[in-house]
Parts: sequence; structure tokens; C-alpha cells
Amino acid sequence: MTRIGIIGGTGYTGSELARILCTHPDVEIAAMTSRQNAGVRVAEVHPFLSGYVDIDFTERISDTKDLDLVFVATPHGVAMNEVPALLDQGIKAIDLSGDYRMHDVAVYEKWYGHTHTDVDNLQRAVYGLPEFFRDEIRGADLVANPGCYATSIILACAPLLKSGLVEEDVIVDAKSGTSGAGMVPSPRTHHSTCGESIIPYSVGTHRHTPEVEMAVDRFAGSHMKVTFVPQLIPIVRGILSSCYFDLKRGVTQEEIDGVYRSQYSGERFVHYVKEPSIRAVVGSNHAQVSSRLIGDKVVAFGVVDNLVKGAAGQAVQCMNLMLNLKESAGLDMPGLGV
Repeated sequence: MTRIGIIGGTGYTGSELARILCTHPDVEIAAMTSRQNAGVRVAEVHPFLSGYVDIDFTERISDTKDLDLVFVATPHGVAMNEVPALLDQGIKAIDLSGDYRMHDVAVYEKWYGHTHTDVDNLQRAVYGLPEFFRDEIRGADLVANPGCYATSIILACAPLLKSGLVEEDVIVDAKSGTSGAGMVPSPRTHHSTCGESIIPYSVGTHRHTPEVEMAVDRFAGSHMKVTFVPQLIPIVRGILSSCYFDLKRGVTQEEIDGVYRSQYSGERFVHYVKEPSIRAVVGSNHAQVSSRLIGDKVVAFGVVDNLVKGAAGQAVQCMNLMLNLKESAGLDMPGLGV
């Protein structure tokens, strides 16, 4: 049985990793770290894991031996201090923060506001979006798991950009549930503030903007320019990104449908649908994409659960590829539906 560790096991992403991995047929959770809960039973902190995860939190991942792969589910700036030691020991790593998503050091430091201390690994990390970089992920020992917004936007936009049917500038209106803001509360995520409201934030400054531009450039050969407007909505899970393009020439809806079906017809977790819905994917690793032709414009939609396909589920999908397991292992579950 493959032994897995999770650095940062108390947050939403770390606990979601544990929820998925605890019933995975081919791996066992051997370690979960938490500085504030070291020595405490995992199920005491996360009661929903009672009967599934029977270990204590440790303070350091190095307290556990013989690990095969470690997920790093920590705030930005932490993984770059953890990953080098893991790789030196021959342990594969998947980082769920933004530390290894952008190969350009200058771009990283501009958007994240601090110096990157592991430049060599930054430049060789594989971007963990299996639908576009599957072969690279299979051979990787370090994967940068995509951001939640970035996942929904890239899945929606990349096929159109690759087709050459649309101009490269795109306006993205993206709405996310409050779990995307993390476990630590803030005035903006307080129920009294965000309940019965929609709150734009980080307009023009969100860190997923350069991530999307760089990933799509690699896949589609397109110099995509994103005007990104993220908004917080009063639901717990889910993202819906609406992406607005100008067409280069007259096309039919059937042509656009063909572009998406050609890209995603063989994918287990990405579905081209008529009417995308957050509810349809919540709790699952599935994503929905859709499109609408409106005159000389086209709107592309991408929908994911921000904690699953937008974070932990996608990381497990990458893990499966890295370990030569069935790609969907541990992930074959539908959305909640209602």
C-alpha cells in the first residue's frame, strides 16, 4: 500500500484530501501535520473522518518515515520551504498552494509579493491539470496543483483559444463560494457580510490571472490576456466562471460545440453540457463546461467544486497519474445533485 502524507491537515483543502484519500483503494494516509493540533487525533479535529482516519496529527512530516508522496496544503510561501527536503529524500510532492505554478520567477514575485527561495524546482514543476498535461504529470516528481478559479477558467477557455476561433482577450466574471477564502475568517467572509450579497474582490489583482495566462499559452500557443473579476457569493462550495470572447470570424454554435466535444469527449471528469450548474458538481471531481454563441461573441462557462476538482480532487487525480494508478481511483463519485 502506498504511504501518503498531508502537510497542513487542518484547513479545508487538507481535510478534503483526507476525505477523498481515506477510501482510496490503493493508498493509506500515513501522516497529517498540524502545528496547533500536534498529538491530537485527526478525527477529533475533523469528526466527519471518524472511523476512517485513525492517526494523530504530527508537528512535522519528517516525524513519519517511508512516505511515497506528500501533499502540501499550506498557505502560499510555505511549500517552497518543505518541498526541497521531500524531493531530496525521493518523496514525490504535490503542492496545492501557488508556490510552484508559475515558471517565471519575476512574475511569481510580482504577484505574490515575496522572494521565491526554490527557483530550480519552481522552473521544473509540472502544472497539474491532467486534461492538458497528462503525459508530463505521469513522469513528474513535483506537481503544482492549479488554483480553483484557474481550473474552471482554463477548462472553459483553452479549447476555444486552441481552435483559433476567438480573439485572445477575454473578460472573466467568476463567482465562488466562501470555502474558497479558506478556514480563517475575515470581515468579508463573515456571514453577516456575505450572506444575501455578492462581493467583488481582488479585481485586476487576483493571483490566478497570470496563472491562467501562462497555462493557456503553454497549451494553446495563445497569448491570452485576462480581465478577471472574481466575486464571493453566499454558498459554501462551487465556482462558476463566465468567459466572454470576441469571435475572429462568423461561426455556428455547431462549430463551437464540435471544438469542445473534440477536446473533452474522452475525459472522465470534464463534461460539455447545455446548462452548467454548480449543484451538479458539488462534492465531486467532475467539471462542467458550456458555451453560448451571441452574435459576434461567444460566452464559455466553467463549473467546478472549488475544494475537489478545484483543489483536493484534482491533486488526487495527479497523484494517481504520478503513481501509475488508475486515474479515476478514489474519485468515481457523482455530484450531489440536490
